[in-house]
Amino acid sequence: MHAAPTSTNAAEIARSALRGLEPLSKRARAPRSVTLRFEDNGREVSVTLPPDALRLLVEVLGHMANGSLVAVLPMHAELTTQEAAEFLNVSRPHVVHLLEEGKIPHRKVGTHRRIKLADVLEYKRREDADAKAALEELAAEAQKHDLGY
Repeated sequence: MHAAPTSTNAAEIARSALRGLEPLSKRARAPRSVTLRFEDNGREVSVTLPPDALRLLVEVLGHMANGSLVAVLPMHAELTTQEAAEFLNVSRPHVVHLLEEGKIPHRKVGTHRRIKLADVLEYKRREDADAKAALEELAAEAQKHDLGY
């Protein structure tokens, strides 16, 4: 499911909803369920959400409040190389190169590559950890040489 970048009005509504729901999701003892009530053509409708859906809704509203594009995908989803590139904020050819080097597992469907979202997330986690380690090493070197930062 994709949501387009939000309009100013939608962002304001998202901020308002976020102010109401965020405290519920941050409690030490989160509610077992939350009931949302809304009006549909003059008829009141109630739906009950499980806690995980509430946390996801709060996260989505946070992004919408900032005017960001939101995509919700199941963990077992498969991405195209273009979708993986957009998620990783790199070029599609770079993703293809990562696949060919075996840095991200994939499968081929005919001539097209498909990548599990979970594998893309794992690659990103490893890259983020490597980047953090490199920054910590640079900071340690800077302190060792008294470079002042």
